[in-house]
Amino acid sequence: MKILPTPEIYAGKSSLNVVNKLLDRLNAGKVMIVTDKGIVNAGICAKLQGAIKNRDIVLFDDVQPDPSIKLVELVVKIARSNNIQAVIGLGGGSSIDTAKVAAALITNDKDMSSYVGIDLLEKDAVPIIAIPTTAGTGSEVTHIAILSDEEEQLKKGIVSSKLIPHFAVLDPDLTVGLPPHVTAATGMDALVHALEAYISVNASSYSDTLALKAVSLIGENIREAYNNGANLQARENMLLGSLYAGMAFANAGVAAVHAFAYPLGGMFHIPHGLANSVMLPTIMEFNMTGSEKRFAQMAKQLLNDNNAGANCLVKEIYRLCNDLKIPLSLEELKIPKSAIAQLAEGAMKVTRLLANNPREITPQDALELYTKAYKGSAIAQ
Repeated sequence: MKILPTPEIYAGKSSLNVVNKLLDRLNAGKVMIVTDKGIVNAGICAKLQGAIKNRDIVLFDDVQPDPSIKLVELVVKIARSNNIQAVIGLGGGSSIDTAKVAAALITNDKDMSSYVGIDLLEKDAVPIIAIPTTAGTGSEVTHIAILSDEEEQLKKGIVSSKLIPHFAVLDPDLTVGLPPHVTAATGMDALVHALEAYISVNASSYSDTLALKAVSLIGENIREAYNNGANLQARENMLLGSLYAGMAFANAGVAAVHAFAYPLGGMFHIPHGLANSVMLPTIMEFNMTGSEKRFAQMAKQLLNDNNAGANCLVKEIYRLCNDLKIPLSLEELKIPKSAIAQLAEGAMKVTRLLANNPREITPQDALELYTKAYKGSAIAQ
């Protein structure tokens, strides 16, 4: 069993105040903050800038959802020209992934396409500090970054331990103003990470422990965080659930739900958490065969009910998505039915993730699964 390293983690109220001391330890006088305009407009970036003392700060605030390869290349160009010594990713997964890849490409100078895949980065990245403002991607603790290839309309991954941030700072104060719909989508993303890590063919006792704790934390707190965003304890528990889920899937991998979500993001720009959520019940129903014990254990954790069975998991996911007002069919997302064949073709290209799935998926299965997801999972209803 191989266990990946994790960042040095600081979690809890006002943990943002540790950032300047971390930069002192890194001896970083020139710092780049990578974020988006929403974070800037919400005043969150100003809080970070206020916590950083006596350093040159370069702000890049134009990260877009599903960041493209071209956007990351622009960040790298700016970072190199300013001799950046540390990169801070502030925001959701898009900002943190952009920061991670940019930090790596400051020192790895081949074309970015050379690094798409597994363990292809040659040199260590400049130090990375990841500060999530959503409880969703777990990118602050993973060795993975996902970018959009606009030409192929597909998401691609760079996977390397050199992408693991040096530090992760989880301050629930930064998530309090998160809109309910973003809380819902990112929270479901974290739940999918935990669920898929638990049924992955690469699951271990280490990833299982993290995944089940994540399922429990998210199940107990996501509705409260959605309905009462000012509840700081619920926000902190969601951040921890996302963190544990990230550590779980970093070691076990995610599977078919993500593989089927990627083309939805690449072709139709459906936000990642939403794409995962809409495919989750259908794929889980497919994967249940042969994995009933594991599904039952996840149901027990999610429902906090020792009598819950395997079927309860998909039904609870359906109820949860209803409570969070998340669409449960491709039709609700206005995906044209004529796109199913192209979506299926795209999903079958994500071989890195399909290899982790507990059941083999054929091209015919892919067509049938997208067709079922068009109206929504029958068992869930």
